[in-house]
Amino acid sequence: MSSPSADLAVVGGGQLARMMQQAAVGLGIHIRLLAEGPDVSAAQVIPDHRVGDHTSLDDLRDLAAGVPVITFDHEHVPPEHLRALEAEGHACRPGPHALLFAQDKGAMRARLDELGVPCPRHASVSSLADLEAFGFPAVVKTTRGGYDGKGVWFVHSAADAEEALSSDRELIAEELVDFRRELSALVARRPSGDTVAWPVVESRQVDGVCKEVVAPAPDLDDHLAQEAEAIARTIASALDVTGVLAVELFETSDGRLLVNELAMRPHNTGHWTIDGAATSQFENHLRAVLDRPLGPAGPRAPWSVMVNILGGSVDDLEAQLSVVLDAVADIRVHLYGKSVKAGRKVGHVTAVGDDLDDAQARARRAADLFEKGTTHE
Repeated sequence: MSSPSADLAVVGGGQLARMMQQAAVGLGIHIRLLAEGPDVSAAQVIPDHRVGDHTSLDDLRDLAAGVPVITFDHEHVPPEHLRALEAEGHACRPGPHALLFAQDKGAMRARLDELGVPCPRHASVSSLADLEAFGFPAVVKTTRGGYDGKGVWFVHSAADAEEALSSDRELIAEELVDFRRELSALVARRPSGDTVAWPVVESRQVDGVCKEVVAPAPDLDDHLAQEAEAIARTIASALDVTGVLAVELFETSDGRLLVNELAMRPHNTGHWTIDGAATSQFENHLRAVLDRPLGPAGPRAPWSVMVNILGGSVDDLEAQLSVVLDAVADIRVHLYGKSVKAGRKVGHVTAVGDDLDDAQARARRAADLFEKGTTHE
């Protein structure tokens, strides 16, 4: 039995695709999904899914058959496959010409340098001599494939560099930035160039994993907020990004902004928009890639706090849900349908309100209850 015609094909079955489906239902958009397995997060909620490999052109062609537009839960589809799909009449959004700069940190840094976008000092390295010439301390990253702290090494001496240099991966070294905090600027862009931007947020990391996001970033100087938004809009336009673009930034201790990473898809630092913004990042991503008018991106409340639920001592999150809802008033919960593993992102909670301290306390308490079954209070 053939699947009904779909409006949009999504590659990758993680929580981002799952939350795209949440937005798609309201818009009447039919998504067809390529999932890594039959029970992954997005496959649980998207009926029209097939199991396959995003590195297989045959599987991608099967997914795309009869579907005009393709988008992504992750940035790891080989660019040559995307070019083949484009040649066969499918619109890949974002396209391979844009995704390159989210897939390859070396290419990203070179292009941002050309655009005059502020970045940390950086250089390609392949040997200890290269690293010593660059100077310690440094952050060494694989140019491809790293995420959530994986493929990243903090190198303070030659002894620290051994693992990175023996990884047999292409590497880039970046200066160890003295930053005050991390920020994120999100925009959504249509093929026409029409763009909307959400408020710039502060993100807080634990062991290289995003743990908490506050929207808008507290006490952010107006001119820095405007600069961060302008940087995101410039990159989206210059790289011809269609869909959501997340620009992760350092706010340095001396008041500058430096671009850290790019993501060309809905992003963890935008999850607060589901409950805290006039239009979520997921809805505007769908609108953008299908070339439909974008929704307003302003906040619904003065403050939104999103805290990721990381795998901890609580095994049954669904059973724990009643405990959390009973204990924490006015909290929004999003569970991803994943098995619990230590440190794994298995959901998030969001609190919105007029008082930042109150919203932060509610969100943190709910996340603690999901992770530990108790709180620090």
